[in-house]
Amino acid sequence: MTVLVAYDITVDKRRSRLAALLQGWGDRIQYSVFVVSIGEEQLAGLRADMERIIDEDEDSVFVVAQCKNCWESLVTLGQGEPPRTELFWGAF
Repeated sequence: MTVLVAYDITVDKRRSRLAALLQGWGDRIQYSVFVVSIGEEQLAGLRADMERIIDEDEDSVFVVAQCKNCWESLVTLGQGEPPRTELFWGAF
């Protein structure tokens, strides 16, 4: 599944930790927005990791599931480009 994760975190240390976590799972498309391709079980683990990082009284995180048809009809304007799946081949 593809999910969009957007956050608003005021404290630099927490914001940096969350960004580093999300960079391990997906692609940053804006400063505080990531696109993540992930299974449902993995998403539950990612959510638990995010909950350990944020302060629920000060921070906000939105996790929005994207259906395949919705994602395929994505429109970008200006400099925005959707993340591309890149295949990496090892040396033989």
